Amino acid sequence: MAALARPRDGRMIGGVCAALARRFGTSATTMRVIFLVSCLLPGPQFLLYLALWLLLPAEKPASAAW
Repeated sequence: MAALARPRDGRMIGGVCAALARRFGTSATTMRVIFLVSCLLPGPQFLLYLALWLLLPAEKPASAAW
């Protein structure tokens, strides 16, 4: 499994769904749909998304090979 970090490419708002998709081996679109459907259920999904946005580190840029 990939490390849990917000990617620099393929993210829409904060990159949380893209990071979770990489971690669990699914597409980012699938993860976004799951998140949107989960928002219809009662619970703190939106607050959890904001917390992950703040707590997950951004992916480090690829270093140039000199």
